[in-house]
Amino acid sequence: MSVETHLAIDLGASGGRVIAGQVINDQLKLETAHRFGNGPVRMRKSLVWDSVGLWQHILSGLATAAGQYDRIASVGVDTWGVDYVLVDANDVQLGPAFNYRDSRTNGMFDKAFAIVPREQIFRATGVQFMEINTIYQLLAQSLGQSAALKNADAMLLMGDFFHWLLTGRRSIEVTNASTTQLLDPTTGDWSWELIERLGLPKAIFAKPIEPGTNLGLLDPQVAATTSLHDVPVIVPATHDTASAVLAVPADDFAPARPDWCYISSGTWSLMGCEIPRPIVNETVSGLNFTNERGVGGSTRLLKNIGGLWIFQQIRAALQRRDIPVTWDTMVRQAEAAPPLSLLLDPDDPSFVAPTDMINAITEYAVRTGQAEVSDHATLYRAALEGLALRYRICLASLEKIVGGQIRVIHVVGGGSLNSLLCQMTADACNRTVIAGPVEATATGNVLMQMIGSGRLTGVQQARELVRASFAPKIYQPRATQPWDQAAVRFAELGR
Repeated sequence: MSVETHLAIDLGASGGRVIAGQVINDQLKLETAHRFGNGPVRMRKSLVWDSVGLWQHILSGLATAAGQYDRIASVGVDTWGVDYVLVDANDVQLGPAFNYRDSRTNGMFDKAFAIVPREQIFRATGVQFMEINTIYQLLAQSLGQSAALKNADAMLLMGDFFHWLLTGRRSIEVTNASTTQLLDPTTGDWSWELIERLGLPKAIFAKPIEPGTNLGLLDPQVAATTSLHDVPVIVPATHDTASAVLAVPADDFAPARPDWCYISSGTWSLMGCEIPRPIVNETVSGLNFTNERGVGGSTRLLKNIGGLWIFQQIRAALQRRDIPVTWDTMVRQAEAAPPLSLLLDPDDPSFVAPTDMINAITEYAVRTGQAEVSDHATLYRAALEGLALRYRICLASLEKIVGGQIRVIHVVGGGSLNSLLCQMTADACNRTVIAGPVEATATGNVLMQMIGSGRLTGVQQARELVRASFAPKIYQPRATQPWDQAAVRFAELGR
């Protein structure tokens, strides 16, 4: 007998997949139907996404899945946050999808705060301040007299953009909308006063919709291209972190006093707690945490951390030097390198978008009074240790905000496969680390499609299915004292 299949289109900053999810023998099984690369493209002075290429891959992946599975029940897209596409009244795309690392937002903090003071922006949105946020991207276009923004009839965040291409229906899903720093965290609607004061066009902001919304069937042209007929698009939590958090194998949902936190580990690390309502106060503002929407009306209280970006870009820099190296080799050599000899802050601005990451690390070491490092193994290790030390700081901040001890750290996503980083995290934080599932964003995407279509009753049943389907790997703290000493040195780096 054939099994119902839900297709998760999972787009990340470095790659995308079309993944098929099926429940077989009371366990969720995932299979990759199509995998493809992704990354920013330099077009003269701008850094953009290849949105047309991504769409072509999505169509190819759906067509491949149509040939492999005979009962496709739904399709849904999750992506990274903050970036968007503008379309006009005739449904024509206006300009490229700019990459969040594009330099157009440089200096936008000062320009925004001159219009609306920083503390007022935080009170209105509860979101941490990062120049990559949609608010500063739109402000850059507005102040630059962008013709695209003047002619725009709608803003579509990246997941919404692909849902529009799939169905012809415009929408903005709330978990991704909350990354814009333009959403009211309490109402789940836009902060209209903030939008008006910044001079942004109110007409482009559609009322946000909730995860699980059925957008209708695939557009007839898409159905003809992919051979997927009468298949609905059910909106997951379109922000990949929100999908990943849904897939955390916890035994509760949005507790008032959480004793666990998560790290969604990939190019970025998103570390936080799932709570029932936003916390917008001076402590959260001072620590620069963010309140983003989760599934089921929950709040993701979290911090954005540089993630595996440095680790990934070291490899890219070596490849440009004609030095091939695999991820496994990098981890193996890092494990053998001297511990805590070079400390790197993954959130230092010099690591955001350097031309060459190895050169950036060398300059950082000199600037922070550390010895220059030439061997690659130490670079690999430092990229991972810096993350673990940043997690330690974030954990202490989370405990201060929620008012209690966090006993367990759930690591989900691709970084959960990095056993060295997981052990470093357990040691640096002196907490139990539970790693997995690896394909957390795709898992959460599929789960929300199942909730939206009535196959699952809600988050609790979804997490029961996760626990029954994926065996986690558990890491206990071992050598914690060296990390205590390193944390003191790490705190001095930016001073």
